[in-house]
Amino acid sequence: MKRNTKIAIAAPLLLLVAAVGFIWPKHDTGPAPSAASKNMPMQEKVARGAYLAKAGDCMACHTTRGGAAFAGGRALQTPFGNVMSPNITADKETGIGNWSADDFWNALHNGKARDGRLLYPAFPYTNYTAMTRDDSDAMYAYFQTITPVKLASQPHTLRFPYNQQALLAVWRALYFKPAVYTPDAGKSAEWNRGAYLVQGPGHCIACHSERNALGASDKGLSGGLIPVLGWYAPSLTSDREAGLGDWEVKDITDLLKTGVSQRATVFGPMAEVVRESLQHLNDEDARAMAVYLKSLPNESGNREPYERSKEPEAAAWLAAGEKIYGKQCVDCHGEKGEGIAPHYPPLAGNRALTMDEAVNPIRIVLNGGFAPGTAGNPRPYGMPPFSHSLNDVEVAQVVSYLRAAWGNNAPPVESTTVNRYRNVPLE
Repeated sequence: MKRNTKIAIAAPLLLLVAAVGFIWPKHDTGPAPSAASKNMPMQEKVARGAYLAKAGDCMACHTTRGGAAFAGGRALQTPFGNVMSPNITADKETGIGNWSADDFWNALHNGKARDGRLLYPAFPYTNYTAMTRDDSDAMYAYFQTITPVKLASQPHTLRFPYNQQALLAVWRALYFKPAVYTPDAGKSAEWNRGAYLVQGPGHCIACHSERNALGASDKGLSGGLIPVLGWYAPSLTSDREAGLGDWEVKDITDLLKTGVSQRATVFGPMAEVVRESLQHLNDEDARAMAVYLKSLPNESGNREPYERSKEPEAAAWLAAGEKIYGKQCVDCHGEKGEGIAPHYPPLAGNRALTMDEAVNPIRIVLNGGFAPGTAGNPRPYGMPPFSHSLNDVEVAQVVSYLRAAWGNNAPPVESTTVNRYRNVPLE
């Protein structure tokens, strides 16, 4: 090969290496552990870490159904392929038993593994980076007490080019910067505690946010469809959806701690979050989250009232839905959709029914609605599934009726939309 040809080939490669080196994430040491953390009795630190692991719902991703706690192996489905959750037990060969507190902090804060690999943001380090070093060290202490399980972590099955570390470095350069939460001096200690829990360990934005084509969230809590799960996580900043500005703090706290309140009941993926994570918060932290969520600005803007069709076919569609409601739903939810809160949620004025996305009521009619069993609500009422007794047209008709009755005003649902979600797995 001629010398000029070698130079022509080598030059672009050198430029590529230089570009990757320029954008490769730099290590951010963050704050050092506090003296209080260093001097904390180990038993107290482990208990603190266990509490934070519950707050972060770590088990949800790092435990397979029927598998050993935190032994990993769960396939986290994404639009780009599957990310396999790793073993984070104290096993020294296949888990994190040989990790140091610095290694653990580096994973949470910088999104890097012990060997320097960049971690995929299916692990929500984009939120955990807000956590303090003291909390990270407490979680590390707790995970070092988890019974070791010898189970090698499985490789990810991501499609090309999403499986390339260089592309992940570009993604991080665009969408991620390590930063511990900075308290707002103009807010109360309670508000700041709530903001820290929502933005950091709770990683609420992971679901309640739109994501772009590369999977990056919009950094808000403006709601988003969870495509793989087939549920919509409503906006927490819009009073048209799940905005909490006009709620009482107690009702928000009740919903977080028990899954039910006088204003709403949680179903679907949020029921699991309450059952496995939020119900274990102490009362002060649950209230702090409620105070913060209630304070979020209403960013909904104004929506033009839906102009309902006057055509006979449209009226017949709703009439059919009303007939189904009278046969299947009225005993629990009432003739006027008044319900009996908190056990039978009211349907009149229920914002979960009138959001632009109708997927949640469709899923609940098809698969049933089951509030979580919690210490504060140990015997929750549930709604039976109707997928076996109602076809796609009938489900569309009754959901359309719910979105149009008792002052509700949202567009009708088509049977093709129902069919799209009929066979979507529950998790």
